[in-house]
Amino acid sequence: MKAIIQNNDQIKVPASKTQTSWWVPVGLIFLSIIPLIFGALRLNELANGAEITPGNARFFASPSPVVIHIIASAVYALLGALQFVGRLWQRGSKWHRWVGRFLVPVGLLVGFSGVWMTLFYPRTHVLLFTFRLIFGSGMILSIILGYISILGRNVSQHQAWMTRAYALGLGAGTQVFTGIVGALILGTPNEFQNALLNGAAWVINLAVAEWSIRKSSIKPVRQTLI
Repeated sequence: MKAIIQNNDQIKVPASKTQTSWWVPVGLIFLSIIPLIFGALRLNELANGAEITPGNARFFASPSPVVIHIIASAVYALLGALQFVGRLWQRGSKWHRWVGRFLVPVGLLVGFSGVWMTLFYPRTHVLLFTFRLIFGSGMILSIILGYISILGRNVSQHQAWMTRAYALGLGAGTQVFTGIVGALILGTPNEFQNALLNGAAWVINLAVAEWSIRKSSIKPVRQTLI
């Protein structure tokens, strides 16, 4: 039997299917809005003075880490969301490269400041402490591995690790919603329940990130007729 290959070109998928739509970064920015508002209120509180309570005393005692964390998180959340727009990381576009170089140290500031506050601010519930330490360290590691991957020109690994890093960095946004759901179901959650709700937000974000990574890793196939 003679094999006849009629078409050996890669099947092209419509651009709308291969490029991330604008609704994705818009949704990510929307998810960041409430934490950014609370962060701005915290900065205003530290700048203008406020009544010191058990809940904010640690911030007044050592304000630098929380100020760095809030500002870096705002920049990372907003600019990072735009990194998911396909048109901005196409070949020939310098946006993704230059903004990415800027976001690597910014993201590391977010991660390291978060870990620092976890370790040196007064301890919270042991489970929440553990979650913050694990997921904060995971964000730092993901950024480092993503940067190493792009230095080695492994684009797919770079995208995967940076997606995981951003998902972890956006944990505070999802925690707003897990907190609302928890309050509706449990009423006022205790410390253990609150820790679980916070941890669930990071797990949800990572699950969505992994789904996105798996979805984008599907490569075009070759159409071969025999």
